[in-house]
Amino acid sequence: MNIIGFSKALFSTWVYYSPERILFDAGEGVSTTLGSKVYAFKYVFLTHGHVDHVAGLWGVVNIRNNGMGDREKPLDVYYPKGNKAVEEYTNFIKKANPELRFSFNVHPLEEGERVFLREAGGFKRYVQPFKTKHVASEVSFGYHVFEVRRKLKREFQGLDSREIAKLVKKKGRDFVTEEYHKKILTISGDSLALDPEEVKDTELLIHECTFLDSRDRRYKNHASIEEVMQTVKKAGVKRVILYHISTRYIRKLKSIIKKYREMMPDVEIMYMDPRKVFEM
Repeated sequence: MNIIGFSKALFSTWVYYSPERILFDAGEGVSTTLGSKVYAFKYVFLTHGHVDHVAGLWGVVNIRNNGMGDREKPLDVYYPKGNKAVEEYTNFIKKANPELRFSFNVHPLEEGERVFLREAGGFKRYVQPFKTKHVASEVSFGYHVFEVRRKLKREFQGLDSREIAKLVKKKGRDFVTEEYHKKILTISGDSLALDPEEVKDTELLIHECTFLDSRDRRYKNHASIEEVMQTVKKAGVKRVILYHISTRYIRKLKSIIKKYREMMPDVEIMYMDPRKVFEM
């Protein structure tokens, strides 16, 4: 998967998905940590406008504009349409940097709108946003990365390979196969536990998990580990990365994760330790 990320609740959150050169959120310190990798970003998808998720964007823009890397690559930033905090901040970045050497493009997104990443022959990948439940005062999104794949139509699944090859030769691939859209990655952003139907069968779920004990939560705007793992179980997810974990759990972190790994041995449970950079 090739993922690098850092997430410390209230301080900074960002996740770099390198196969498609996507930065999900841009918390403080992202350019310092990733260094020259900031020139590789093609897209930035912001989940919402809270400062711990957007403060590092100005640093990314500054490094790309003034460093020694490729200054001509455009940077496309996507965000939930109507999110005033993101609009104000990106406008400020543009005003503070009036002579950028590259195109800094900011795009509002509607729920369900597709942003195509690659379309080469039969290979297609795109990002699609979905609404999340964080705070009432602003729009927030999670994001799916979809890959368009093909599979045998049900009526041909009992045939052997030679018979299928004959049909393909005679009537073409589209006659025997059909297109389907596979979720290869889902990231929640800050949110209550996602609806299991939303994340059903995703190959990798990156889910916020601020509270490792729901009794510590004063307001219902972040998820607890009990709720996240219920979502994972109901959705049939087999790989999950927990992030946005509160530093109050540093001493208990390993033991709590160990407990859930023992309870759910068929699920690969990973987590972003809020003290260090995560790599996968």
